[in-house]
Amino acid sequence: MMNIIIPDVDYQLTAIRAQGAGGQNVNKVSSAIHLRFDISASSLNEGVKERLLALKDNRITDEGVLVIKAQQYRTQEANKKDAIKRLHEWIAAATVVHATRYATKPSWGARQSRLAGKAVRSGIKSMRGRVRSEDKY
Repeated sequence: MMNIIIPDVDYQLTAIRAQGAGGQNVNKVSSAIHLRFDISASSLNEGVKERLLALKDNRITDEGVLVIKAQQYRTQEANKKDAIKRLHEWIAAATVVHATRYATKPSWGARQSRLAGKAVRSGIKSMRGRVRSEDKY
């Protein structure tokens, strides 16, 4: 995992009112934070940008802007730190390149043992049938 530094000019922080119950202060104080990160205009390298834009994340708008809403904490400063931390984690997760998986075929021995097991099971099930008498006259 790479250590990526995101300059402050790459994202915008906006204070908004938090949702949910909160008592007398909730309608007066804007403690929640909207973090907007324009992926294509950022200073990240092109490979990371392509991986970020390819993610199926509902927080990415049609214009390629990631919107993170942080409202877990009661103070604006704590929500700012939380939003920036979540942005760093999200980008760090996208920088990990997974190894390509190549399809393989089962070996001849594996196929033979699978078919032998099926034959044994078939024999067991065929013995469960009703016993019929061949000598009816």
